[in-house]
Amino acid sequence: MPLLTLITNVKLEDAQVRPFVSEFSKKASEVIGKPEAEFSVDFTYNPYLTFGGTFEPAIRLHVMSLWNTNAENSVKWSKAFSEFFTEKLGVPNNRGHMSFIDPGDAFIGFKGTSVAALVAASK
Repeated sequence: MPLLTLITNVKLEDAQVRPFVSEFSKKASEVIGKPEAEFSVDFTYNPYLTFGGTFEPAIRLHVMSLWNTNAENSVKWSKAFSEFFTEKLGVPNNRGHMSFIDPGDAFIGFKGTSVAALVAASK
């Protein structure tokens, strides 16, 4: 159940937002290696986002993914997302931070319970 939050100060035209978010969701599924149907993607334009004290194009990405977040994947994911943001938003790879965390299945809610409880009930 990957949860992605992308914040950027790069302004997209209204007609570009949905296609970009859809493309980002598909890319995230490919990069993280889980079905897109499991993804929740939040995109926020924030003109006040700074990086390094400037308002030049920047991003901040938060990724929560159960059971596959590790040091090796953090490097792989960072590279793939950096390339995507450079290509699609014009944000250089030195203009943002990305966090990749696995909070544990007991700390992700779904269907009125936790993922851990759902997994336990399915056994």
